[in-house]
Amino acid sequence: MGKKPTHGASGADWHNAKGLLTHTTSRDEGLQCALVPDARHDSDQIAVVYDKGDTPPEITIRAVSGSVHTVMADGIAVAVVASASGPAPSADDVLLVERSR
Repeated sequence: MGKKPTHGASGADWHNAKGLLTHTTSRDEGLQCALVPDARHDSDQIAVVYDKGDTPPEITIRAVSGSVHTVMADGIAVAVVASASGPAPSADDVLLVERSR
């Protein structure tokens, strides 16, 4: 019997979601986003990956509502962040990673 879908996030659900990062291959191109877990400080980070030789993307943050924000890379939504506590994310919080070919 398969797992029942869960409604609402729990610590275990969040832990499993962090393990779902896409595995990149040498054929991947363009902007990608990844979650960089930080279990020690409870402050996961967002990384935006761009192609080697390209200009690093401009990162902006758009408030969606209250504690929900969209991270944009060159105007493209790459992540949605919802936080029950703490400050809103800033562009300086986003790691930029150049992908080698």
